[in-house]
Amino acid sequence: MEKYLALDIGGTFIKYGLVTSDKEILKQSKVKTPKTLAGLLDQINELAGLYPGTAAIAISAPGAVSDSGIIYGFSALPYLHGPNVKKLIMERTGMPVYMENDANCAAYAEVWNGSAKNKNDVLVIAIGTGIGGAVIKNGTLHKGANLHGGEFGYMLMTPPLTGQARTWSGVGSTIALVKKVAAAKQLDPETLSGEEIFNLAAAGDKICSDAINEFYYFLAVGIYNLQYVYDPELILIGGGISAREDLIEQVNKKLDSILEAVRDAKIRPSIAVCKFRHNANLLGAVYGFIKEKETAVALDQI
Repeated sequence: MEKYLALDIGGTFIKYGLVTSDKEILKQSKVKTPKTLAGLLDQINELAGLYPGTAAIAISAPGAVSDSGIIYGFSALPYLHGPNVKKLIMERTGMPVYMENDANCAAYAEVWNGSAKNKNDVLVIAIGTGIGGAVIKNGTLHKGANLHGGEFGYMLMTPPLTGQARTWSGVGSTIALVKKVAAAKQLDPETLSGEEIFNLAAAGDKICSDAINEFYYFLAVGIYNLQYVYDPELILIGGGISAREDLIEQVNKKLDSILEAVRDAKIRPSIAVCKFRHNANLLGAVYGFIKEKETAVALDQI
């Protein structure tokens, strides 16, 4: 049984843990994310020293992570974008390093030992301040030609011809729900949370109830579209909203109404919530390294 140092680099904290090839997290903790690249390299080297004998360092990171180790795009940590971070960590620690986008790592966790276990073609939707996700094809990540596979939030829900183009992130994310209710109530969005809106709706608040109804509708529309673009076996929903016990029931109700209106559509999306939450990125990063290693061995044998 091999052990790996898994890191989940976030804007505020680096979560880390000792993860085994048997899918077990033996130890875990977190440290503040350094403010510079030099500080990050020092911190990772220090963490590697805490766990001698580990087989590799597996990292979940924000941004569009290339196989080479350069992280494109934008994130809360600008210093990650530009240099070959993977190469720098390998040089500093002297250890094998695997690095992948955080949403992709979360998807890999589900494939390894979660809701997508034993599935080949799966989509994972991560709902929060925006809508992101991952595409799994034949059990492996499909990252796309521009590293944008799984960026579902850019899908248009209303076309530009209507005067204002609205993306899925703009109408179907948790922050979109908060902004809609805040605008209707003339409140600062910072004073509201998604959880509070659901509580107010349960207490009979019509503004909140109507906003939640629209939120579920747009979520169902996006899922319907993804089903007919990719035709996966399963679509998983992650993010804070996945903790709601009635989520799947409510989205299925909206899917019922969509499928009833679109009579030619005969394939019903199969949806479920992600099994893993705060530990997903640690587990998925390790699984990504294991898959990469297995692929390299298979190629050597050809």
